[in-house]
Amino acid sequence: MAKVLVLGGGLAGVESAIFLREYGMDVTLVSNRDYLYIYPTSIWVPTSDASFEDVSMPLDELAKVHGFELVIDEVESIKSSEQKVYAKESTYEYDFLVVALGSGKMKHKGIENTLTICGEPKESLDIKVKLDNLIAKGSGKIAMGFGGNPKDSSNVRGGPTFEVLFNVHHKLKKLGIRDNFELTFFAPMAQPGARMGEKALGMMDMFFSRLNIKKQVGKKIVEFKENAIVFEDESEIESDLTMFIAAGDGHDVFKNSDLPLNEAGFVKINDYCQVSDGESTVENLFVVGDSAALQGPDWKAKQGHIAEVMARNTAFNIKMIEDGSKAFKGYMDHLNILCVMDSGDGAAFVYRSDKKALMIPMPVIGHWMKKGWGWYYRNSKLKRMFRLPGM
Repeated sequence: MAKVLVLGGGLAGVESAIFLREYGMDVTLVSNRDYLYIYPTSIWVPTSDASFEDVSMPLDELAKVHGFELVIDEVESIKSSEQKVYAKESTYEYDFLVVALGSGKMKHKGIENTLTICGEPKESLDIKVKLDNLIAKGSGKIAMGFGGNPKDSSNVRGGPTFEVLFNVHHKLKKLGIRDNFELTFFAPMAQPGARMGEKALGMMDMFFSRLNIKKQVGKKIVEFKENAIVFEDESEIESDLTMFIAAGDGHDVFKNSDLPLNEAGFVKINDYCQVSDGESTVENLFVVGDSAALQGPDWKAKQGHIAEVMARNTAFNIKMIEDGSKAFKGYMDHLNILCVMDSGDGAAFVYRSDKKALMIPMPVIGHWMKKGWGWYYRNSKLKRMFRLPGM
């Protein structure tokens, strides 16, 4: 039985471990925290529509249900030439390695003056505390935005920014104090969200206008101050609460490893998720999710469903190698943008592929669809119900 080591306890790592066990592999998952954090539903923690526990799953429970070994440790480096992973507490050997460590974040001056919904999970609670304090005060200025990475645009998180912003608007409106708050969206690119398509861009502008949300785009961010965001033309946005999702870049572990990296620090892979620099391939080493340098169209985006496709394909491909077959599955045919962008009182269905781009408003029902997905994700992962094909 092949010994497979999975690094990372997020969506991609857990999905890898689950399907590797389905194929009968001996699986050890190494994570630096003891829970799986469900980022797509964490958008409701700041507005108290979900608790931290609602969007977290104990990894030991998942390990027990699916039969993989769980180790809590902090990975420090990967040495593929030695087939070893060095971590804070121990060194791990493997027959196959699946890297699902996520990504690092672009560094910005004054970033410590911001909070993010797509970083350390506990920050969602910090956003909640700040928001609650402003609500208790009865007024305030709130700015939310995201940044870009000119070296690799695939790991930009625009959707969660919009979702938290719209949910905050909805909460303030329900409380009857929306008019006492100034909400501002900001981003350095001229057309944030352009990867969703022209129709979606037009609809986003309509949302901002209808909800009275100010917009500041197309100016480079110079610095985050305690109560302001400074731009390249020396203009500022005053803010009592700044939420900012920095674009992703390579994980720090990769700087201490012997893996081929692209310009942004992501690990180069082939269509089968095997580590490959284009000339040589490491057949027993796979990278999935945000850690990987995705190939594909300019509009490609790293999303949870793509990470899970990569994870399932990787498990299948390892099984094929064990069986002496080359009938591998690739991820590139599955590249698309797919999300239900929640607003608290509804949602918008967003889809983008090579053939089409659409954004469909779904008042009321859209919100409950996303809530339903969160319930389904948790219960299907714990085998409390059947899994839908491809999910």
